[in-house]
Amino acid sequence: MYLRQPFSYIRFLNAVPGLAPVDIYANRSLIAQGLPYKGFTEYMQVLPGIYNMTIFAAGTTGPVLLDAIVEIPVRSINTVVLMGTPQALSIRPFFETVVQVPRGRLYLRFANLVPGGPEMDLTLSNGTELFTNVQFGMVTSYLSVPAGTYIFYVKQSNTDTTLLYVPNIQLFEGRFYTIYTVGRMDGSIPLQVLIPLDGNSYIQVG
Repeated sequence: MYLRQPFSYIRFLNAVPGLAPVDIYANRSLIAQGLPYKGFTEYMQVLPGIYNMTIFAAGTTGPVLLDAIVEIPVRSINTVVLMGTPQALSIRPFFETVVQVPRGRLYLRFANLVPGGPEMDLTLSNGTELFTNVQFGMVTSYLSVPAGTYIFYVKQSNTDTTLLYVPNIQLFEGRFYTIYTVGRMDGSIPLQVLIPLDGNSYIQVG
């Protein structure tokens, strides 16, 4: 009797400002090579389970920049985020929920990946607050919003301080997006957002 394997999917994001490109090993197998700051890999199919992730400067196998355990759930889609500073790296999977998207709408969420940065809000140009008080290293749940073109503001929580103005972002119906804020608060590496299409927009699991 043939049983379908309960595959999961992962991609990697290097969100560490100032970190040179890295190679990523899972259980001693090279799975991502030369991943630069702000770079995403393609999604890759993996078996669910516990993985020992080791990070090295690209093209080297020492010294180890990070040695950590990451758990990948069964039949899941995940963006595994390398975050922090070059001196204090961490890695965390952001699970991508699979749900039906209502007609004319999309799902959006927000992640704060600015090391040492304040809590952040994501608001619209009309003042509507979509997400509030998002701490470093955290991602919100998805929120259903109408498809369309948006102007976003990333603000410092509980203040009137605008950290980023993000104009004219077109978001399409039936899709899932994460807005990742990256960079450094001191401006040495500019604050900006990354808005990739999430894998739950098109990958089938189950």
